[in-house]
Amino acid sequence: MPASGTAPSRTPPSRSAPSSTISSKGQVTVPIEVRHRLGLKEGDRVEFVFEDGRTVLRPVRSETNPFLAYVGTLPAFSSLEEINAWLRDLRGDYDGEEATPKDGGL
Repeated sequence: MPASGTAPSRTPPSRSAPSSTISSKGQVTVPIEVRHRLGLKEGDRVEFVFEDGRTVLRPVRSETNPFLAYVGTLPAFSSLEEINAWLRDLRGDYDGEEATPKDGGL
């Protein structure tokens, strides 16, 4: 221990943040670890957002719900029994028994 009676300070090993260099065309290569963390792949668009005095890089996400493309692809059901009958028909189960959660129905 030093003479003052305090333990020596330990600094954790420094690891520099991922960085990149801007090209003469203003292009930046996003480091692989950043691409992985953000789920980016070739051709993805990113946006630069200014918030709280910082600039944040984030993937551009569509503002539309991607599941809207599937609206109307399934028939509308008014009961669990209708759903189970539709599933039985799809599976070719024509034994006439009602499907229950125990035997694989909804």
